Amino acid sequence: MSNGVGANDLLSPGFLAQLERLQLATRRRLTGQLSGDHRSPRRGSSLEFADHRPYHPGDDFRRIDHLVYARLGQLLIKLYEAEEDLAIRLLVDTSASMTGAKLTTAARAAAALGFSALVRRDAVTVHTVPLDRLAPRFVGRNAAGPLFRHLASLEAEGETPFAAAVVDLLARPGPPGLTVVVSDLLTPEWDDGLRRLPARRGDLVVIHTLDRADLDPDIVGDLELVDREHGGRVEVSVSPDVAADYARIAHAWADDVAGRTRGLGGAYVRLMTDDDLEATLLTTWRDAGVLR
Repeated sequence: MSNGVGANDLLSPGFLAQLERLQLATRRRLTGQLSGDHRSPRRGSSLEFADHRPYHPGDDFRRIDHLVYARLGQLLIKLYEAEEDLAIRLLVDTSASMTGAKLTTAARAAAALGFSALVRRDAVTVHTVPLDRLAPRFVGRNAAGPLFRHLASLEAEGETPFAAAVVDLLARPGPPGLTVVVSDLLTPEWDDGLRRLPARRGDLVVIHTLDRADLDPDIVGDLELVDREHGGRVEVSVSPDVAADYARIAHAWADDVAGRTRGLGGAYVRLMTDDDLEATLLTTWRDAGVLR
């Protein structure tokens, strides 16, 4: 990360302890593939055996079927009808507009939600905008360190092909699950991308990550503005009235993003780079239905 934030600096130990008592909330009845701590839409009690699946590093070893291993030599996990995983897809914007504090804030938010999922044995994959073909996958509490290191290593560069990233995400195999978009959404494609996400019939959370200057720029006078993503330059003269008009339009746009997200059945949280992430997550995010 360009500002030198390391994996150990993303979240404090005290905050991690608080996150252990929370879990990601969902609005739709989702069915997963692993054995986790979320209620399944299928009927049955947690003692009713449903199926097996192969063991993956990070899985709860107590769920290994030792009789099958003794007979066949295969490590298989028992699945139960009332307890299943929630597949979490973190779609993190790493375009040039996220340079600096915004990418740090985005990484911390993704780390918090990812950790909350991992301690519940949910599978977490990290996707980026621009596209990342690798999309590393993390499972189990022991994967928290690798997840934090990966998020801390992200660099902000390039453009924001948001709609293309969503199409790529939807084309990847897996259960509906929960998609968490962490982005400033400063792209003309923001609406097209968001409208496509419910096609997977999963749940949606948008963490709208912004600088105060994105909504209320403290600039007046003759200026040369530089587009971080394209490098284009334009000379402008900003009067107090022009600055006020910009702020009005910017706030209306951010409210439009919130309304669009909620209209799609998703949860929306606006996260400013100077917000206290820990306090915001434990209050506003819970009120918005992101955590419970």
